[in-house]
Amino acid sequence: MSAWHSEGQKDPPMNRISDYFGELTFGIAQMREKLPKEAYQNLIKTLEQGKKLSPETADAIASVIKEWAAQKGATHFCHWFQPMTGLTAEKHDSFISIQHAYYSDTRVMERFSGSQLIQGEPDASSFPSGGMRTTFEARGYTAWDPSSPLFIIEGKRGHTLCIPTVFFGYHGEALDNKTPLLRSNQVLSKEACEFLKLLGDVDVKSVTATLGAEQEYFLIERSLAEQRPDLILTGRTLLGSPSTRGQQLEDHYFGAIPSRVKAFMEDVEYESYRLGIPVKTRHNEVAPSQFELAPIFEGATIAADHNTLLMDTLKKVAYRHEMLCLTHEKPFAGINGSGKHCNWSLCNDKGENLLEPGNTPHQNLRFLAMIAVVLKAVHTHASVLRAAIASAGNDHRLGANEAPPAIISVFLGSLLENILTNITEGVASQATEAQIIHLGVSHIPDISKDYTDRNRTSPFAFTGNKFEFRAVGASANVSVPVSILNAAVADILKSATQDLRGLLAKKSGSRDEAIMELIRNYTSQSKAIRFEGNNYSQAWRDEAKKRGLPILSTTPEAVAVLHQEAATAFLVSTQVLSRAEIEARYHIAVERYNKTIQIELLTLLDLARTYVVPALEAQLHESFSIQSHFTESKAKSAGAARVKDLQNLYGELLEHLTALTSKTQEIAALQSEETQMQSLSKEAIPLMEKLRFACDRTELLVADKHWPLPKYRELLFSQTLS
Repeated sequence: MSAWHSEGQKDPPMNRISDYFGELTFGIAQMREKLPKEAYQNLIKTLEQGKKLSPETADAIASVIKEWAAQKGATHFCHWFQPMTGLTAEKHDSFISIQHAYYSDTRVMERFSGSQLIQGEPDASSFPSGGMRTTFEARGYTAWDPSSPLFIIEGKRGHTLCIPTVFFGYHGEALDNKTPLLRSNQVLSKEACEFLKLLGDVDVKSVTATLGAEQEYFLIERSLAEQRPDLILTGRTLLGSPSTRGQQLEDHYFGAIPSRVKAFMEDVEYESYRLGIPVKTRHNEVAPSQFELAPIFEGATIAADHNTLLMDTLKKVAYRHEMLCLTHEKPFAGINGSGKHCNWSLCNDKGENLLEPGNTPHQNLRFLAMIAVVLKAVHTHASVLRAAIASAGNDHRLGANEAPPAIISVFLGSLLENILTNITEGVASQATEAQIIHLGVSHIPDISKDYTDRNRTSPFAFTGNKFEFRAVGASANVSVPVSILNAAVADILKSATQDLRGLLAKKSGSRDEAIMELIRNYTSQSKAIRFEGNNYSQAWRDEAKKRGLPILSTTPEAVAVLHQEAATAFLVSTQVLSRAEIEARYHIAVERYNKTIQIELLTLLDLARTYVVPALEAQLHESFSIQSHFTESKAKSAGAARVKDLQNLYGELLEHLTALTSKTQEIAALQSEETQMQSLSKEAIPLMEKLRFACDRTELLVADKHWPLPKYRELLFSQTLS
């Protein structure tokens, strides 16, 4: 039976996607159709000019929204936002209002006002503020973000209207991840327009960051996952010996999708399309039971909302299909982990991709100038970009065979790398005739639009018309790294505008020569960030150190950057984050890291004590009992050796268990969060690895009947073989 029937829902229709795409959303297009002309124009002024909505306009908008939502079966509404921990948050209120009449006669009616649409006041006391608020100052506000469409989440006995909002404190501090993203998009547009006008795009009105976030995930049989406390409590396996068959045959990647998984994907896509999420690609990933879903590019702010919605949808639909969806960066040791490759670009109000070569000399000069700006932005602000992707989960993934290392570098591809090198050195490019860029400045011919190979080891790779930020983890909220990237580029765009003005004055108005000089300067200054080779090699680590690139291997090293005022000054100058908001995010990152590792540590101790040790004791008892009945010398000798191995392992297991328990108590007694973080990273995690190693050896030595936990071979291949 279809999983849809279990919730009273119908199977996805067989008609065209375009017939139901966005049917559960209410955005600008619907408002243009439903609103009075004046109210719609006031809304557009709010979006384009930042003007506040009048109460009358807000009520008019709320009225048409309520009517639409009621027709869709909505009984409740909520302000949907992105707090600084977790993905999303929501508090539901019903549309009902009470009207009292004579003799205590109470009438219930549906009501939704403009004030309810625009602003909410959730109890913010339990949301992290990083010290921006005290316990008795717990007031927080949500405010409608009209740039993102409203949407409906369906339930069994009524649906909920979700209003995308930002979340801020009593004094205006951003308490969420969406507000900095909106700020960054705004300042990026402003600085990009100023720069582009100097390049000759005098009519440009706005520039938008675009984003396509590829989402990787694992699907596990739910009945098996529920037998693993580590999967349920931490999202990853804290112990488990690798299966004899993993990904070494390389037969899962792009292979035939198992029928049960395909049914799950079809349901995810159906729900996504109805929510206006333009998912495009589905396929098997490298590891067994690992898959990927990728959308079409959208504006970065909407794409961020859609990615969080997509992650919720993946988990909900998986549950209905009797599966568990894992978005942890490294659920299983020894095989690939999961990332969220953020494909990022810039687009002007004419729809032109600014990171794509064009058909005219001007477009290609603009392309090279924007590439030069992004390179300098990544080089200048590499350490903060690294901090933006830091998490306990991503520490397990970065640097492994499927993910780039923690050293931020840029891959351009051989042709573009040669072009920029030749520009820097002032010599002609050597390529095919159609690809040559002459440095006479007055004439810049076409650049091939498909001229670069891919480098899967690069954390920030140019892929033809966009940069792919591959180092972002699968569980991350993309609002965080994208807001930092936007701010970094906006900061360098501002400098580029000033520098280009100075060069124009020196070049006596020869714009092309001045632009080319800027490109030459910026590509020369950022050369250290460019690397075309194997990012996994020790040779690259040595070279990166020589180049002075930040090598921040762990989350504690990375988040410490947020305490460096010089490193984070660009976030303040671009007004993406205030100094207090940066400090708050540092403390939240430390707290999040500490609590994550502590939960994993305690869960591992519990597994070792209550699952692994008893299994080994059962095996020891059985093996000793059997060995005691041996009479022949060879069998008796072999049995004694096996018992001895088990006894040695038992002692080793208890030794590591005792050491980790002791270390846990020591760390709990530490008063400073920073000291706790350092101790967890440098002392507790190595002890956890030793305990895990002993547990995994135990799994291999005890009889299957004694091992109480589902093994990797069961967890990873149940879907593949279904």
